[in-house]
Amino acid sequence: MKTTFTSLIILFALFVQCGRTENVKSRSKFTAVSCIESGKPVGVVMTAYKTTMLADGNDKTIIRVVVVDSLGREITTAGVPIQISVTGDAIIAGTKNGIPVEFKKTENGTSVWESKLVNGSCPLVFQAGKKADKIKIEVKSDNLWPGSHEIHTISPEIKLLKPSAEQNNQGSKKIGKSIGADISFVPQSEARGLKFMENGKEKDVMGILAEHGFNYIRLRIFVNPENEKGYSPGSGFCGLAYTKQMALRVKKAGMKLLLNFHYSDYWADPQQQNKPLAWKDLDFKTLKDSLKAYTKRVLISFKEQGTLPEMVQIGNEINHGMLWPDGHIGNPDNLAELLKAGVEGVKEVDSSIVIMMHIALGGQNEEAVFWLDNMIARGVKFDVIGLSYYPRWHGTLDDLLFNTRDLAKRYNKDINVVEYAQYRKEVHEIVFGLPGDRGEGTFIWEPLNIFFGKDREVTNELKAYDEISKMYLIGR
Repeated sequence: MKTTFTSLIILFALFVQCGRTENVKSRSKFTAVSCIESGKPVGVVMTAYKTTMLADGNDKTIIRVVVVDSLGREITTAGVPIQISVTGDAIIAGTKNGIPVEFKKTENGTSVWESKLVNGSCPLVFQAGKKADKIKIEVKSDNLWPGSHEIHTISPEIKLLKPSAEQNNQGSKKIGKSIGADISFVPQSEARGLKFMENGKEKDVMGILAEHGFNYIRLRIFVNPENEKGYSPGSGFCGLAYTKQMALRVKKAGMKLLLNFHYSDYWADPQQQNKPLAWKDLDFKTLKDSLKAYTKRVLISFKEQGTLPEMVQIGNEINHGMLWPDGHIGNPDNLAELLKAGVEGVKEVDSSIVIMMHIALGGQNEEAVFWLDNMIARGVKFDVIGLSYYPRWHGTLDDLLFNTRDLAKRYNKDINVVEYAQYRKEVHEIVFGLPGDRGEGTFIWEPLNIFFGKDREVTNELKAYDEISKMYLIGR
């Protein structure tokens, strides 16, 4: 993201970063769980080490392509052919290690290249064009599940900022450690008649989780999910009423609450950050005021029923921004103003609430630094850095380890892997092993299908958290 470097130096830096990932495979302590020498591939996994790039015709990143078996392990000797499709203004400029790449065709705006994996991987060099764009990249191999990503290129004219030492040491609130779960689907599951059992006895799922070491629940909330194009047309699941009911159950079970504002009627994530219908035609000032007022209104409602959240997310996976197009990452000034409005809304209700900024960049260190630098330098104040970590998009466990350590040290903030699904033991080891006790916690995303079997009885997957809790929560 540094415009003062030549493209050669940028590419060299990326090679060093990705070389770390490539070279640690044989000696990483995570190899035993994340890699296997041979096996049957079932899917392609690709990591884009930057998903926000400058549309200057020179900005480059590495796209790391591997194949995995049915347990999600990288097959380190795989040598399968791959086909790379790029839709938008960008090219595949080669590979890091000299593996041949052959351009095949361009048709209807999509360009296609062919290459192959060598010794289990293919590190593609992806080069942005000169048009600010949303670029889709997909990698296929025979009949395997494809891997895909979306990369946003932004104007090279935007002002890139660095926070001052004072801004990087602004301090943050501490509220202890969290081992949490996002189980926002529960009301929908229960509406279909689903029950949760332990030892043949039906129990509230909140109590079951609490008894197995969880001390936090994360709940998402949409603005008007009942709208026709909302998350839950007609029903309104994950709206204010349902989320307040869930909050009562969380508190009754003795757990804490993380409230995740999506600021949309539908899913908000790096590929979609659409305004709620009610805010669709607002000018920017009114949009900002509406975001703040809505945040306050929701929290006041929670406070009145005695279920104020201990922690709040201002947006969900917002590395590409929020409330598009106004708050897209291509307009960092606007994005910062929206985030500050959300923070103000929280603080005006209760200044003790811990505030998290959540970016979907578990293993993408350079982009995480770009985002945090530019938001902190623009005056966005918060307490916890939240990361998503799914190996399908966010790299290796070594990438996660490097990124969390660097961010904690660089910004003097606690880290929470607020979404994960795989490598439960290793994710906790990484987070709670951060230097300076900077690992705040974790939240597993929608785990009830693995925590409860077909008979809806508690599984060993849930029971494993008894030991995780003892290791990282008890006595800390």
